[in-house]
Amino acid sequence: MDPRIYHAIPHREPFVFVDQILDQSDAHIRCIKTFTGQEEFFQGHFPGQPLVPGVLLCEAALQAGAILLAKSMADKPGHVPVVTRMNEVRFKRMVRPGETILLHVELTERLADAFFLKAKVTVDGQTAVRFEFACASAKVA
Repeated sequence: MDPRIYHAIPHREPFVFVDQILDQSDAHIRCIKTFTGQEEFFQGHFPGQPLVPGVLLCEAALQAGAILLAKSMADKPGHVPVVTRMNEVRFKRMVRPGETILLHVELTERLADAFFLKAKVTVDGQTAVRFEFACASAKVA
């Protein structure tokens, strides 16, 4: 696990869906996550034909987005980005155990403490899911 992930977001195992940061700038980030097949959710989703739940593919991209935004929020200790909306979610390809997803998140606009982003999750060059989302800065209790 890339130690930069733990410094950027409050998520911890077993709910971390980013393994490594490949590259990052102020406006984009690319990360990867490999689903080994040992994850507990595969036991029930679906027995005999396991799939990564679509909501977890979205969560992986949202976590990559939170890592991207961590630099922008460094001047606000105790604050984290929280999702305020997701738009235009399109699931295109199933993800199975043993596959590695590439997460690409781009910051498209910032208005004060509101951030607007686009996410794309791919496997072997094929889009698995894409969507737009917004985050706002929130104080952690």
